Amino acid sequence: MQTFELHIKNMVCPRCVKVVHTILEKEGLPVQEVQLGKAVLAAAPDAAQLQSITAALAQEGLPLVDDKKQQLVEAIKNILITTIHHSPLFELRENFSTLLSARLHKDYHYLSSLFSEIEQITIEQYIIQQKIERVKELLMYDELNLSEIAGQMGYSSVAHLSGQFKKVTGLTPSQFKQLKEQKRRPLDAI
Repeated sequence: MQTFELHIKNMVCPRCVKVVHTILEKEGLPVQEVQLGKAVLAAAPDAAQLQSITAALAQEGLPLVDDKKQQLVEAIKNILITTIHHSPLFELRENFSTLLSARLHKDYHYLSSLFSEIEQITIEQYIIQQKIERVKELLMYDELNLSEIAGQMGYSSVAHLSGQFKKVTGLTPSQFKQLKEQKRRPLDAI
């Protein structure tokens, strides 16, 4: 059976998956699966449906991605977001370069070069930005102390986490917690 894949930019959370699923079903398309960055349909949409889907997704800030290189960069982002925001990093048994190479079946040096070329930052910088946003979220929840957050996020120590946090945000984690209006960035803006 022939399937049709749509590659979608800026999908960063379960809400994005739900929005995409709803848009596709509204168009009457046979949805097999929707995951971060991709929707799989049982059949290809016709031109009118594709135009309608493209417009509806763009209106939600989720544009379609046709370029193969951009699709690969989105796949890298989605793997990193899923790993950093939806699973405990202390359980990660491999480094990010090995994880990306294994999941995408590509050489890490190629992935790294492509990512830097398209995003204008390195994969490592992107990982740090994502980790800091996750730390901000955990600080806002106020359920874990800094030592527990450092452990959960895979930092070797509280000092390492605090140093990286200050370098990225300009604030210590304690100063960030004391802010009345905490400045978290939407994941699709990172």
